[in-house]
Amino acid sequence: MSDINHTQGQTYDGNDFWPGSVLEGLQKVSLRDREYYIYQDMPHSLYESLCRSRQRQPKQCCIVDDTGTAYSYEQFFDMVEEFAEVLNHLYHVVPGMHIGVLLYNSIEFCVSIYAINKLRAVAVLFSTKYRRPETSCLIARADLGGMIFHRDFEEWFQNNKSQMFLIGMEQGNIYTGSTGSPVAERKAGATSGIISEIIPEDNAVLMFTSGTTSRSKGVRMTNFNIMHAIAVYQKIFHITEKDRTVIPIPAYHVTGLIGLMGLFIHAGGCIWLHKYFDSGRVLREINNRHITFLHASPTVFSLLLERRQDAPQLSDIRMMVCGSSNMPKEKILELQEWMPQAEFRTVYGLTETSSPATIFPDHAADSVHIGSSGCPIPGMQFKICDDQGNLLPSHKTGMVMVRGTTVTVGYYQQDGGLTEDGWLDTGDLGYFDEEGYLYIVDRKKDMINRGGEKVCSFDIENALYGISGIREAAVVGIADERYGEIPVAMAVTEPGCDLSEEKIKMLLREQLAKFQIPVKIMFSRNLPMTANLKVDKRAIRELMKQNQNKEDMQ
Repeated sequence: MSDINHTQGQTYDGNDFWPGSVLEGLQKVSLRDREYYIYQDMPHSLYESLCRSRQRQPKQCCIVDDTGTAYSYEQFFDMVEEFAEVLNHLYHVVPGMHIGVLLYNSIEFCVSIYAINKLRAVAVLFSTKYRRPETSCLIARADLGGMIFHRDFEEWFQNNKSQMFLIGMEQGNIYTGSTGSPVAERKAGATSGIISEIIPEDNAVLMFTSGTTSRSKGVRMTNFNIMHAIAVYQKIFHITEKDRTVIPIPAYHVTGLIGLMGLFIHAGGCIWLHKYFDSGRVLREINNRHITFLHASPTVFSLLLERRQDAPQLSDIRMMVCGSSNMPKEKILELQEWMPQAEFRTVYGLTETSSPATIFPDHAADSVHIGSSGCPIPGMQFKICDDQGNLLPSHKTGMVMVRGTTVTVGYYQQDGGLTEDGWLDTGDLGYFDEEGYLYIVDRKKDMINRGGEKVCSFDIENALYGISGIREAAVVGIADERYGEIPVAMAVTEPGCDLSEEKIKMLLREQLAKFQIPVKIMFSRNLPMTANLKVDKRAIRELMKQNQNKEDMQ
């Protein structure tokens, strides 16, 4: 760790926090008129990383799809080459063209991503969980040259009046959207030479942030954004060809795409793809397939913990990685008790940071910094600012700002994002301690202002998780005539638990100030979730408002 002056405001540089084994090969380069630190030996793109892995170990298992069909690196590479040929020769895909991908976790999804990347086109990813109007809204903003979709969605495109081409896919077969006949019968010749050398600065992926489609932003990720994120993950987590993982979360989100699929294909490991999340199936897969690495959200880990009795021993897992939102320390300790041989690492990042921005440098469960999101990754800078943009010292909460190699180059056809000197406002509130560990205290939009008192939802949630019998909890603010806003909570309790609202409030009074105690606690079987398995606070807020209105009418 660097010697940090924590009495004055400053920036935190990820190059100061890691050992030589992680920093080896890091060099300063100029890309897109900015200076970045990247790894000298990393592949230029996802496609190039596949080429390297295939050359090293062509017969090694690369992907096992949802049906149990296994594909070696050589087989997967050949499928990518063939589909790139189809896209280039039959559909005239060229560098820079936007190609939509609306596919489940499947071999077709993986092939599409790498084939598009080979052609220097841009993969625009859409959620299979959205409904037609939501997806149509995003498509209208994406300037697509073509769409690759699972045939479950074929009806959505029957009246296609745009100029984009359509390709339907299902169970390994590729069909044209117009005739329904297999494309494979009409493929052209060899693919060699159909593109020029891939450029690190090329846009590679356009991924929409979560939230309502009207408010979501199209995040542009370059090849160097993606590959630096993958290289950092691989060096810090020591992923090799001996590792195995399962992707039970959507691969079209940043964790699935970069923190799992891209990472493991780069390292030469083996991936099990699940079309849908099923906690029981994930546990069976971990047990039967000797899975060594699991990267998921707090919600996924909570759902696995619920079924702990189904798999009391999971001795092959060597590392668990958790990102996307707050992970209470009680859950981390439960996971350690269940799998004592495994390291647990927290990650903080956004779609805008191509997945990682900070990573916990060692086993969180044994650390005095448990509850932290870790330290800035190599190539990344952080600063904490007040509302006027002034730098804040350590332990002072403010806006979390980031700049560096994994940060997006900007939003697609949308103002805002980066400052002139490259800083991105994450929308989160947090602070650094004197050793350079980042603590996220809340989303800015979730901070509750109760009559001038600032209430952090994460503080209350962590206190709720400390109460025996509470399995999950979420805190939001709702409007109040007297205080402007008040905290309320939704809780999920363990089966057979007799916790009442008043008992929970009594227990919270031992830990929290009076103004932090939720005015109302609603019990539920499960917390509402977004499409990517995050707690849906917007939905909880609406449910709490409705409940409040019903009580007011009685």
